[in-house]
Amino acid sequence: MKKLSDPVPMNHDTLTAREAYQVLRDIALGIRVMRRVDRSPQPNYGLMTIEVDGWVVRLYSEDEELDYCDSCHCPDGRAYAFSALQYFGTDPLELLSTWERAQLERLLMEACAPSPLPGFSPDPTRF
Repeated sequence: MKKLSDPVPMNHDTLTAREAYQVLRDIALGIRVMRRVDRSPQPNYGLMTIEVDGWVVRLYSEDEELDYCDSCHCPDGRAYAFSALQYFGTDPLELLSTWERAQLERLLMEACAPSPLPGFSPDPTRF
């Protein structure tokens, strides 16, 4: 007979929101460096994919603000997937502090800014 104190079995293929949050937090704090792996025509609207240390994270952004974490896959094969039916606090973005979220949004904006041409230095007297 099961007792209330018995541990609830977890699906080992599932990544928790807290584990995904920790990766996003590390990016915001500068502990990990992300790279944007997609180039959409609207870089800060819709789904965007980032990679960090073998983790692949898909975030949904609307009006240059992060809305939710669509999915997260860690190197060991486990995954987190967003569901609108989940309770509050189960989206990794909801676990970020206001400052961490703002930092992450800023870093995403910088990641999609056009890169300068190598060796190009604009001459300010020409304009």
